[in-house]
This record gives sequence, structure tokens and C-alpha cells, in this order.
Amino acid sequence: MVELNPHPLDTVFHALGDATRRHMLRQLAGGERTVGQLAEPFAISLAAASKHIKVLESAGLIRREVRGRTHLCRLDPGPLASAHEWLNFYERFWTNRLDALERLLREEDARKPPAPKGDDQ
Repeated sequence: MVELNPHPLDTVFHALGDATRRHMLRQLAGGERTVGQLAEPFAISLAAASKHIKVLESAGLIRREVRGRTHLCRLDPGPLASAHEWLNFYERFWTNRLDALERLLREEDARKPPAPKGDDQ
């Protein structure tokens, strides 16, 4: 079934699923950039770069401002914070599981009899 209104995190993770868009976000972390500046590191047209930027905009990850003929983009970290919060739940889950595994392994090691010391000759 197709969802007409996807969850906001769906659009964020979709946007982050592409290496070009992740690189664009990294560039924007250093300050605002024009569409041309965002497209420059890639062998893509301005139209293709604009499509990537629209995906980032739809996810709320960037804001675009038009000044004359120049389109300036800037990072909007809010949706990244939401994604980070979602991922933190699973980080805590796996950390707790790994801590429990470590405790079990330490207990198992403590129950093992010491290995006999062999002769050096």
C-alpha cells in the first residue's frame, strides 16, 4: 500500500540514503552554498543537483532562499536531530545487549578452572 503522507523520518532517511545528498549536507554544515557550489564537486548538471536539493528540502534538511537569480541553500539541523534521537534508541538497545553479553562472558571465564601450567623444558 502506498502512503500518501509518509512519516517525516521516512523522508529524512530517504534523503540520507544517497551519497550525493549526504555530501551536499556536509558542505552545508560549513555554511550556506549556492546550487552551483553544491553541484560543483560532482559530474552532474545543475538540473540533477536541483533534484537532489528538492529531496533535501522535502525532508526539511535544508532551506533555500532566492536572492535575485541566486538560490542559496542552508542546513536545517532539526530533522537530523529527530533522526539522531530515533537512532539513539537503538544505540542504547545494542549497548545494553552487548553489556549483558560481556557480563555473561566474564562470568563464564570466572567459572573456568585455571589452565594447568606446563613445564618449560
